[in-house]
Amino acid sequence: MQDFVIELSAYARSLDSDFIVIPQNGIELIFTETDMESGLNMTYIDAIDGIGVEELFYNGSLAVDQERLEMLRMAEPYLQIMVADFITNNSNYSDVVQRNTAESFIAFPREQNNYDYQHILDSIISENTNDINALSEAQNYLYLIDPSAFNSKQDYLNSLAATNYDVLLIDMDYKEIALTSTEIASLKTKANGANRLVISYINIGAAETWRYYWEEDWRLHHPGWLKKPYEGYEDEIWVKFWKDDWKNIIYGNNESYIKRIINASFDGAYLDNVEAYYFLYFD
Repeated sequence: MQDFVIELSAYARSLDSDFIVIPQNGIELIFTETDMESGLNMTYIDAIDGIGVEELFYNGSLAVDQERLEMLRMAEPYLQIMVADFITNNSNYSDVVQRNTAESFIAFPREQNNYDYQHILDSIISENTNDINALSEAQNYLYLIDPSAFNSKQDYLNSLAATNYDVLLIDMDYKEIALTSTEIASLKTKANGANRLVISYINIGAAETWRYYWEEDWRLHHPGWLKKPYEGYEDEIWVKFWKDDWKNIIYGNNESYIKRIINASFDGAYLDNVEAYYFLYFD
């Protein structure tokens, strides 16, 4: 998976030298042998701009993941750390913010009704009027990849445009309709007039049966790179991510997912399921 992310990044940056790459979870990949004792893998670190993390301090209630926290402390001098904790008691919101701020991480606390990243929060942490031209400059972000709460694509776009988040992390599609470069460009300015970044979610460790690349006959005649069902997500299948057929879907050509993201004028990509290597063989 380290090589996969490095190759993806190299391809994207050959087309857009400022393209931002943010793997979610799989923090151990920053180390040469995926453990802290082996030392940092600087080739991997240089290929990415940040790390997204879920449930670091809170997983419903307070449950600090000390091992991952220690890893992230080693990564923080080089990378922007973006933490999406989940809280079931909204009174813990301030504690989430304080814990992340103390570590120089930026936080997106998900409250009980927002486990699946469906809503825009009423308040923005460290709201500002700064121009954000690099991920390292961001003080906050919105993580919204399920637009089902919005009545229409225009309602969705208007709601995003009306915010002052430094970074918008959204899906390339609105309910399976691809967003256009004009629509993405319209989101790159905060409501207060400052610049911001717009990042596209992409699942690189599991195939999603509603995506443009999916072929219906794969349900009966699975290609060799489809590995096993993703428990809890009936429309996703873990993939053998090292196989060329899957790589060609994700990057390296004009029909690839990353090329579509670049064509749509996103500033970067947020890579989900980089920990696929673990779930394929160790879980």
